[in-house]
Amino acid sequence: MAAATSTIVGLATSSLSINRNQSTLNSAFLKSPTTARNPLKVSQASGGKYTCFQRDWLRRDLNVIGFGLIGWLAPSSIPAINGDSLTGLFFGSIGTELAHFPTPPALTSPFWLWLITWHLGLFICLTFGQIGFKGRTEDYFEK
Repeated sequence: MAAATSTIVGLATSSLSINRNQSTLNSAFLKSPTTARNPLKVSQASGGKYTCFQRDWLRRDLNVIGFGLIGWLAPSSIPAINGDSLTGLFFGSIGTELAHFPTPPALTSPFWLWLITWHLGLFICLTFGQIGFKGRTEDYFEK
């Protein structure tokens, strides 16, 4: 019975007051109620404070996409895998898999190896292209 009447440390200053329209919980641990803001709205994005990232953090540039694609297609088109290129093997496997279209490629199909290898190389080339191109235009490498 003693445990039922004792106060719990930390909640001794809490109280529950009931109004006609609304019930609120007042506590020494809770801050005063504030209205929630949407942090994704442009007008309230940083609240007038300094932020770490610019609004246009991606800084998309079509030069990077174009040169990155050419920069990956050129080396991946060299016939280095038993007289075939990675691009040729990948595009050839697409045609082979489309021959039996409603059926998906089997897990043992070489299509998956060529797909993952080709796209991984493309994304790495685009990433380094973005770093190099933007770093050079913003004089990052001069410092």
